[in-house]
Amino acid sequence: MGARTLRVAKVFLLAVAAVLYALHFVHLRADFPNHSPWTDWAKYTDEGWYGLAAIRHYQLGHWSVPGDFNPAAALPVWPLLEAMVFRFTGVSLLAARALTVTIFGLTMIFSYLLVRRWADQAGSKLDNNTRRALSLAPAVAVLLMAASPFYFAFSRLAILEPLMVLLALACLHLAERAGAAATVAWGAADSSARLHNRQLALRAIAWCALLGIALAAMVLTKTTGLFLAPAVACMLWAGCAYRVPVMLRAAAVTCAAAAGTWGGYMLLFVRPHYLADYRYLFSANGYTGITRDTVWPVVVDTILAGQYLGVVFFWLAAAAAFMAIVTIAARRFRGDALSVSLLLWIASYFAFLAYHDNLQARYYYALGVPLTMLIAISLTRLWQLATSPSALRNLDAARWTAHGLALRTLMRIVACAACVAVAFVVVRGAALESVYAFHPEYTFLSAANQVHNAIERQRSQDRAAARPMHPEMTLSISGAALSLMTRLPSICDDFGTMTLAQRISTYRPGWFVAWNDVEDDKMEALAPLYRLVKVGEWPAFDDPDRNLVVLYRLDPLQQQGLSRGRNRRRLNIPRRLRRRAAPSPRAK
Repeated sequence: MGARTLRVAKVFLLAVAAVLYALHFVHLRADFPNHSPWTDWAKYTDEGWYGLAAIRHYQLGHWSVPGDFNPAAALPVWPLLEAMVFRFTGVSLLAARALTVTIFGLTMIFSYLLVRRWADQAGSKLDNNTRRALSLAPAVAVLLMAASPFYFAFSRLAILEPLMVLLALACLHLAERAGAAATVAWGAADSSARLHNRQLALRAIAWCALLGIALAAMVLTKTTGLFLAPAVACMLWAGCAYRVPVMLRAAAVTCAAAAGTWGGYMLLFVRPHYLADYRYLFSANGYTGITRDTVWPVVVDTILAGQYLGVVFFWLAAAAAFMAIVTIAARRFRGDALSVSLLLWIASYFAFLAYHDNLQARYYYALGVPLTMLIAISLTRLWQLATSPSALRNLDAARWTAHGLALRTLMRIVACAACVAVAFVVVRGAALESVYAFHPEYTFLSAANQVHNAIERQRSQDRAAARPMHPEMTLSISGAALSLMTRLPSICDDFGTMTLAQRISTYRPGWFVAWNDVEDDKMEALAPLYRLVKVGEWPAFDDPDRNLVVLYRLDPLQQQGLSRGRNRRRLNIPRRLRRRAAPSPRAK
């Protein structure tokens, strides 16, 4: 294949990827695709939960509501980024989702740069035709990401995974740069020359410190980012030219910067003010479904759940991972730092998913990117083996069989089959994306607006009749999502450092929004203080267990409610959330 033909092919692949990426911005406020292969609770809750600090900052003037669910204490990076956007746009579902789609675009760019770097290194000792063929790998990786209906659905949700993956890719880039700088500064044979070249040493320290800060930011975005650290360490090790003294110095600076960033945040912000919220996030998620008796079934289920990414894509990725393992094992796991790092990324995160054993589809967002890159790398390797006899000699393929021609023929058949599979994944994914993009549904947004209108209508009636108005405060597991869409203040009916009964007694919500029906524990907490009056119900989403938004007005009963207790810690409640307790009954 000529150089001009390859350039045209690369431009064509990137142009198609750009068009498919542009589709991600179409109808951004629409529902997560209904009747899709992915059933995930994130579409009900996570967009609001993890951006709640940014929402409340502009809504209440204070990001934390004591006793309620405040995940930003442990995960501050995403709400801080959202708050910067909301500074210009106001609290907006559209702005939050546009931010995460932009982050997905940056993820594709970083992936392209990593794979292009791999192609340049892999092709440096090969002939021109093979080098040009390798140059298609970055475009293939980007196209597979842009054409993924899975990423189309989840990159349009304002959740944590997209930013965590972007920071992980940035860490891989920084690790390579830091390792190279460390090798120049500390890898010289003459120790006196190393000691006196302060400029090179400072440059290496700066790159390693920047890597440490990025690692801390990744973990503070989503704590499971810690499982991606082995992949970054491998890239740093390769960047240090596999020299132990250089790696030790670089790792020491990196770890010091990461620990300093994380420790400073803990000492200055969390420990003095938000330690209870910080600990609660881990206690609420500190469960595992894996035991000695269930290890094998859980591991198998965890791996097979990778088919969330697409059945054909998953098995193609499994074959690519196997090929990568065989190839780099033949080289003693050196000479291909990117493939080793991607395999460590996949293995570490799969280990976490198996331990956690809560196989929600969104958790596989962090695995699709490295698997996509491995597919692109392995596909170009196959093509290289099928078309370049010199590549076979470089890999000592002649020792596998005496029939080199038969081997090359087999490689060509396998390469053609892989190309057909990739083309099928792209075409089918693009078709599904088009369906999702141009046939939007707005059931959840419509239901949220109906809830907002019903509340405002009741408050207007109360004002006109000179009655005490029902507070805007809404109680719901999806309350944070409602706050993002309608700016109604809310507290969560499921998570919080206070018990539900205590939260209700403290904040006195005026409304309760339930999915389909009122659960027993919610009714038990509400019944001593309120009478529930059903105001309306509206269909939303396609899950049979959660497809109806039901709004209840909370009419206070003439009861004292829960005693606060003499020794109860006084809470710093934001002024807008302060409510009078219901009047106590007169003594008879």
